[in-house]
Amino acid sequence: MSKGSRLSEKWFQRGLWVIALVFAGFLIGLGRLVVGDLPKVETPIDVESFMDHAQLIQVRAQLRDDEAALSDNQEALDRATLATEDAKRETSAARETFSNWISTRSATQQSNQNADVIERTRQLGVLKEHERSIEKEQEKLQQAHLALQQANTAHHEAERKIKEAGQAGYDHAVLRQETRVFLLRLAITLPLFLISALLFFKARKSAYWPFVWGFIFFSFYTFFVELVPYLPSYGGYVRYIVGILLTVIIGIYAIRALRRYLEQQKAAEEKPEEERRKELSYDLAQARLAKKVCPGCERPLETADPLNNYCMHCGLLVFLHCAVCNTRGTVFSHFCRFCGTPQKSLPNQPVSS
Repeated sequence: MSKGSRLSEKWFQRGLWVIALVFAGFLIGLGRLVVGDLPKVETPIDVESFMDHAQLIQVRAQLRDDEAALSDNQEALDRATLATEDAKRETSAARETFSNWISTRSATQQSNQNADVIERTRQLGVLKEHERSIEKEQEKLQQAHLALQQANTAHHEAERKIKEAGQAGYDHAVLRQETRVFLLRLAITLPLFLISALLFFKARKSAYWPFVWGFIFFSFYTFFVELVPYLPSYGGYVRYIVGILLTVIIGIYAIRALRRYLEQQKAAEEKPEEERRKELSYDLAQARLAKKVCPGCERPLETADPLNNYCMHCGLLVFLHCAVCNTRGTVFSHFCRFCGTPQKSLPNQPVSS
């Protein structure tokens, strides 16, 4: 904002920018609701709707049966394992007792070929046979457990193949749905973006500019936040291609705008100095002088040097001296800053101090 602007004007300008931002905020909130509700126009889909339901139900029933059979088998196997361990301990204890008993009889030189030895040997054999029968039962349960696990693995594989068969159709349907939703978003946001571009070029300096800028902020937010993140990816190709196109379009516009600006500046510098000076507005000239650049060509200007009255680049008269008090001031000032003499009464040429 120019240093020559009135204080009240500055605060009015700031208040109008607040209005523009508030207006944009309400528009963004409304737009977010509209764009966020767009997916609701599509029927929700799930991956199982693209699978063979009959096969899926059958395989899942087999999997439930497998789980139940494996659970029962595991319980029986755990019991058999405990029984086997108990039988082994019992047989080991009996064998140790028999060995000690035989050693005692040998030490006392008693014959070990009598009824007691035969009976103890038979009992030990019975315990061993019992241990072996339990081990066989455990082995059968282990084999059954292995068979159940293999069947369960096969059923899981069948379920995986059914899911894979449906996944391809589901992915294709999701992509089509996302594309439709994106096109709906594009149909809403692209016109807003184009309207904001038109307003930027045609109405950004109008009396109702706060609403124009508010709408521009809203359209940019809607386009780049509510639309761009939902671009279909296709492996990233779409987003990179869109980025390239936007960069090319913006770059071409910037290059052409720069060329037009340079051509306009060149044409302006060819006009008579007095005519160029009259075409510059008060606020624009003050703003450029505050930046220490020439109000006409915008090239650097040493404003503190009292000898620099003309721009050395374009020849524009920038400073002169008051005919009343000889105070140096800008040509674009309405009054002398020292004595208040109206600028229009000052001569058109600088007076040397």
